[in-house]
Amino acid sequence: MSLNPVSRDWRGLVLPAVFIAVWALVTHAGWVNTKLIVPPEKVLVVAWDYIVHGDFIKALLASLTRDGAGFVAGSLAGIALGSLLGVSRWAERLIGPTFHTIKQISLFAWIPLLSIWLGYNDTSRIVFVAVSVFYPVTLATFEGVKSVTRVQIEVAQVYAFTRSQLFTRLILPAASPQIITGLNLGLVYAWLATIGAEFLLPAYGDVGLGDTVIRGRAAFNVELVIFGMVLIGTVGALLNQLATRLEARALRWRGDR
Repeated sequence: MSLNPVSRDWRGLVLPAVFIAVWALVTHAGWVNTKLIVPPEKVLVVAWDYIVHGDFIKALLASLTRDGAGFVAGSLAGIALGSLLGVSRWAERLIGPTFHTIKQISLFAWIPLLSIWLGYNDTSRIVFVAVSVFYPVTLATFEGVKSVTRVQIEVAQVYAFTRSQLFTRLILPAASPQIITGLNLGLVYAWLATIGAEFLLPAYGDVGLGDTVIRGRAAFNVELVIFGMVLIGTVGALLNQLATRLEARALRWRGDR
């Protein structure tokens, strides 16, 4: 007998519930150093104080704004370049080798250069996020465009499609599953890069979820560090779930296969 979606969702909470129960047990039994592994109720107290009296909303909006801006910029650039490489053999031969070489550079290797060029500010963070999104979206778009068969193009030519119609009515729709998958992956990378940028490109007086963890570490406030980590993971999971649902809705036109 199959379980309904609600039952499956509840099953996912079993492991976190067990972890919290064990966490509470070992801290209250005194089996660990409670200055380093604090009781869960202390984390809840600090979390409540931060949400009510702290910069919770401001920090959350700041991180989401950086994430969104970088994601949009990186996605647009990735779709544009991926499409160009896919439709133009000349562009693939001219630009492709350079792109495939540059994408081998570790993402975090861009941090020193961005800090020198742009400084420690939101611009450098957004560019860093955009770079993290750019690679997977470009590759996914390229693969999607290249998957369009010669037969499909010949059929479009029979119907006298112009170049713009060929691209908008055939190539992009045919490549959309791969493009959307790349965007989904790019959204995951964008959130990881957002938090990474807040850690590695800090600025005085700045806010963000990454800054929450940094402040907790500086003050040796373990409760705030744990809350920040849980918050970052929760927001990331919600973004991933949102992306998955949007992907399913966007590809509904294909039907079940």
